[in-house]
Amino acid sequence: MIQDHLTIKNRHSDFVKKVCESEIIYALKGDKGYAVSYSNEMEDEDGDPVQMVCFWSDEVRAQSCIGGEWSDYHTDTLALNDFLENWCLGMNSDGIIAGINFDNNLFGFEAEPLELILEIIEELKRTDKNITLHSFENIHDLETQIKDVLS
Repeated sequence: MIQDHLTIKNRHSDFVKKVCESEIIYALKGDKGYAVSYSNEMEDEDGDPVQMVCFWSDEVRAQSCIGGEWSDYHTDTLALNDFLENWCLGMNSDGIIAGINFDNNLFGFEAEPLELILEIIEELKRTDKNITLHSFENIHDLETQIKDVLS
């Protein structure tokens, strides 16, 4: 059954809130690397679906997707600061998007990495939470640089 857009958007909002609270992101990792899929919404310049790496806000949701081609995978945790500075910036450079809180039918939110960073920063600011970054002075510095790239 196809998930409706509102359900998928709500799972994405839930992801942003939960990862800001816990400062942990879950991914599935196997011998070949991390769990990837292909976009249903975005195409590259050749008309092929854009590759995406899948992430979850809680371990149980991630574990529910272990099966099929991911049957040999296990959950792995990523720190929020590493996710923002390394994963999202790296995926943006590589032309890869983030698959957010996918279900076991592989339906979930597809996020542009830089937009995802800005959403997470907005939630961190809304909750007066700060995180330590290694390549940026603080979340405001990261936000300013992302906005400069996007404008």
